[in-house]
Amino acid sequence: MTSDVAICVKGGSGVVFPIGGDDEQEWPRMLRIALYFVGLIWCFMGVALISDVFMSAIEKVTSRKARLFNKKTQRYYTFEVWNATVANLTLMALGSSAPEILLNVIDIFAKEFYLEGLGPSTIVGSAAFNLLMIIAVCIVAIPDGQVRYIKEVTVYMCTATWSLIAYLWLI
Repeated sequence: MTSDVAICVKGGSGVVFPIGGDDEQEWPRMLRIALYFVGLIWCFMGVALISDVFMSAIEKVTSRKARLFNKKTQRYYTFEVWNATVANLTLMALGSSAPEILLNVIDIFAKEFYLEGLGPSTIVGSAAFNLLMIIAVCIVAIPDGQVRYIKEVTVYMCTATWSLIAYLWLI
């Protein structure tokens, strides 16, 4: 399954790279570094563009409101269709775990569906780090003398409970 030859030397190969095959190994090293760096920046710009479009679309969907007529009070009332907290938590989970999920999918295909090394531990470990770091940054960001409260405690408890179940599952 694994090759003893490194990807960056002649005869070495990876899942995708080197794109130019063995001939690419004869190119000057600095040229290859520059080309791959430009490709990396291009990919990051693509992700940034897609994320920007995606987030504006999600904002439009999650800010949707509906207006209904209440026959009992004979008045119209407006309410939000989506719970903003749930929508934001879902997007945060998807955004922070997408790289690990994609990495695992590539790893599974590269090893012909033989799973080793990465797997669920990578995803759950990354999610734990993200969760703890986000909470830590939120706590540190509050100015001294001020207090913040969790508005949607049920959503927070649901997230915390499922996170603990996932962490215990790994043990």
